[in-house]
Amino acid sequence: MDKVSVTIDDVREVAGGLPRSTEMLAAGRLKFRVGRVVWLAVSADQTRIGFAFPREEREVLVTSEPAVFLLPRASDLRFHWVEARLDALDVARLREIVLDAWRFVVPSAVAVAGDDTG
Repeated sequence: MDKVSVTIDDVREVAGGLPRSTEMLAAGRLKFRVGRVVWLAVSADQTRIGFAFPREEREVLVTSEPAVFLLPRASDLRFHWVEARLDALDVARLREIVLDAWRFVVPSAVAVAGDDTG
């Protein structure tokens, strides 16, 4: 069975209902915030997502699956951020990435309460 690439609608469906998360459009890009922190963003051409991820672990992630993950642009390397190619993901993998990124930015008590959303 062929894998179907995820879409911006899939991203919205997974990220949209998470506690404390709000959706916004900025510079033609769909972004999700918790407070002032952007934790998930879709590229303007809708081919990649950027998401909150521990800086100290991203090199391992990117080198382990270079067809899926890539480092952010140089100006964003200072942030806890990594990117993924949407055409390399299915909905289950997208859900895992989105929930992990959201848990990375919310308080622990909110993350535990949000486990019921998945």
